[in-house]
Amino acid sequence: MSDLQKYKQQRMQKDSGFWKDYDKRFETFKLGVLLKQARIDAGMTQEQIAQQLKTSKSVISRMENHATDIRLSTLEKFAKAVGRDIRVALVPYSCIPIKKNKKIMQPFSKDFQ
Repeated sequence: MSDLQKYKQQRMQKDSGFWKDYDKRFETFKLGVLLKQARIDAGMTQEQIAQQLKTSKSVISRMENHATDIRLSTLEKFAKAVGRDIRVALVPYSCIPIKKNKKIMQPFSKDFQ
């Protein structure tokens, strides 16, 4: 059992509501991490991205740290700024990691091609 799993188990015993919607929040967190990593890999600062998107550094920071309700058009502009492309997939609910023992699709796997 990983440290995260141990922590999650202990935390659930203390506060079962803490992990409510965990999977959904984790996906949002991963999007922010992907945005930040793409920016860093491109050798760009938040200020540089903000200039290209005609917005403020704080907006870019929010995208990277609290990636909720970001417009697809904004993601496309961000991707273009860092020399990347966006891929979107509609997957059946049965493929979304909501409960144990459900199938989990990995991005860019054969399921997304």
